[in-house]
Amino acid sequence: MEREWLFSLIPLTIGMAFLGFGVYGLRRAGALRRTGVTAEARIVRHDVRRGDEGATFYHPVAAWTARDGRTCEYSSRFGRGVVGSAFGVGAYVIVQYDPGAPHRFVIEGWDMTSVDLLFTVLGSVFTVGTVTVLLLRVLTL
Repeated sequence: MEREWLFSLIPLTIGMAFLGFGVYGLRRAGALRRTGVTAEARIVRHDVRRGDEGATFYHPVAAWTARDGRTCEYSSRFGRGVVGSAFGVGAYVIVQYDPGAPHRFVIEGWDMTSVDLLFTVLGSVFTVGTVTVLLLRVLTL
């Protein structure tokens, strides 16, 4: 077999990385759904981050008091280019958080599992497609 097969490792690596990221996010969301605690929070500010191409993303920072009395203030892992009035500074939102690790939380209506699902599907397609091509290549030699 020639060296050309090494190039197929590129989509395989990308597929496995996407698959890992997506499955991690879906498992995290499932765990929060099962064992998470809800609380009323307030958006206190937005962390502004710039993407590689210069795009601006706003990550809302939610503050709430946990059931054990701790004050929590964390930034959402998802950012958007536009912030609606429902998630502006001072808005009240519902968060669902892990009582053992409050930094693991979601803002209802802002954080969504569709991104994790998209990564899982794309990762599966890349991984299965590449493995299929490699197997066909090995079997037809």
